[in-house]
Amino acid sequence: QVQLVESGGGLVQVGGSLRLSCTASGRTFISRPAMGWFRQAPGQEREFVAAINWNGVTKYYADSVKGRFTISRDNEKNMIYLQMNSLSPEDTALYYCTIDKLLRRLVVSHESDYWGQGTQVTVSS
Repeated sequence: QVQLVESGGGLVQVGGSLRLSCTASGRTFISRPAMGWFRQAPGQEREFVAAINWNGVTKYYADSVKGRFTISRDNEKNMIYLQMNSLSPEDTALYYCTIDKLLRRLVVSHESDYWGQGTQVTVSS
């Protein structure tokens, strides 16, 4: 199994910034994994936010966060990050970290076998 633990969420005012972190661990080894972030607001379906390939060269973003959010990773620490700037109330959601062998599963299919528990981001107006 793969364990994913998110951190860094919190309450922030409109226009503020937050940096989410996710640590991957466990006994299941995934070679060159892609990783990503999804989010789910109350009453809505989980939606794709951003994803990054194994070496950090290829990144994808949802249109709603392009130019404001930046995904990055540190493979030595088995971590990914999501720098979120210019936050708006529409960004309020539970943010999940995910990992998969195939980047296209995250970006196109929005599927993964492994998910974290999520970290709450609340943007107040």
